[in-house]
Amino acid sequence: MDKIKHWLAEHKIAEVECLVPDMSGNARGKFTPTDKFLTQDSRLPESILVQTVTGGFVDEHNTLVDPADTDMLLVPDPNSVRLNPWANDPTAQIVHDCYTRDGQPHPISTRNILKFIIEKYLSKGWRPVVAPEVEFYLIKRNLNPDEKLSAPVGRSGRTEKNRQPYSIDAANEYEPIIEDMYDFCEAQGLDVDTLIHESGTAQMEINFLHGDPLTIADQVFTFKRTVRETALRHGIYATFMAKPMQDEPGSALHLHQSVVSVKTGENIFVDNHGKENDNFLNFIGGMQKYTPGFISFFAPNVNSYRRFIPEMAAPISLHWGYDNRTTGLRVPDSTPAGKRLENRFPGADCNPYLAIAASLACGYLGMINEVAPSAPYQGDCSKEPITLPRTQEHALSLLLECSEAAEIFGSKFVKAWSAIKRDEYEEFNRVISSWEREFLLLNV
Repeated sequence: MDKIKHWLAEHKIAEVECLVPDMSGNARGKFTPTDKFLTQDSRLPESILVQTVTGGFVDEHNTLVDPADTDMLLVPDPNSVRLNPWANDPTAQIVHDCYTRDGQPHPISTRNILKFIIEKYLSKGWRPVVAPEVEFYLIKRNLNPDEKLSAPVGRSGRTEKNRQPYSIDAANEYEPIIEDMYDFCEAQGLDVDTLIHESGTAQMEINFLHGDPLTIADQVFTFKRTVRETALRHGIYATFMAKPMQDEPGSALHLHQSVVSVKTGENIFVDNHGKENDNFLNFIGGMQKYTPGFISFFAPNVNSYRRFIPEMAAPISLHWGYDNRTTGLRVPDSTPAGKRLENRFPGADCNPYLAIAASLACGYLGMINEVAPSAPYQGDCSKEPITLPRTQEHALSLLLECSEAAEIFGSKFVKAWSAIKRDEYEEFNRVISSWEREFLLLNV
């Protein structure tokens, strides 16, 4: 708290946003005057950890948290202290860890899940390193959920109609928005790197510099808030939905992963001659073997599974390959020190804490269980049969069948996640779509 107190005084902070990432990766919390923040404990009801994306509570609510809906203790992480550059008054935002009343890390906190996985690596003398690529769409304001989404008007006064992957001019159409976004990111100390125009209309991708998984997850969590806020200031929306438009590619959160030795700092995926070793192959093997059980953390919503379709720049199977963007697991060209595996399964709609934790868990299990991978795939993998789950319901069934997931994430967390996501699936399933009314109303 001394470090935080000094920072708050240095920046003349009047108010603090006490933030907790919920199951969906959105910010829950409260605003606290700085003097109260420094003199009083921060608390929030446990129930915020078992809310669905619609804001409801699952039927098993009383078995997952205390039936009395007691408070949990929030502990601020001094490494997550940032300015809120869009606030009217000097405001800080601080991500908090959740603890039970007896002082234990809360087993349903998504940030704690990632910390548990990092500890698994550290116990082996390993330190994981990650670098995400986050895609999102800029879209015209949409006040009617029944209307299809469309690209916003750019600075030319026109709406983007055709796909413009990697186009500098197309990205410059939204230069005022992008400049403000970068300014906000700089003010918050976010390690964002390059920006490109992706394949979809008004679809962008931001790359982050590689770093510590918890730090990176905090940054992605903050970045999503930042992009939404920036877009709103320009009268448009930004969305991280996995598949917001029928005829456009989905949005992903590609995750580059490597592991270094705590003792030497050297990449453990290569030998003394810079050649790929068993650690690397076993990491790939673990990703192939365990991803089905963990896929609901990469694709957490009913909409997520619309992204897994052929020829739409998304994976559809568990193959891996060298510099092959049609596979779900890609080994980019790199120096030996930069040897890494890119996980292309997560959607942009994922909770970054859980997606990073699940990805690292799969690789960890592969290394400790010495799982051998298949042969690397050559050619266009999008022509292969689809072997990934096509629905949220199927993915949740695979999770409950995966004993390793309950063991490494904790059975209580897996139970809570499954209950929340099944409740969301059932609520979605009650909605009659326009497709059903158009093709079934008078034809069956």
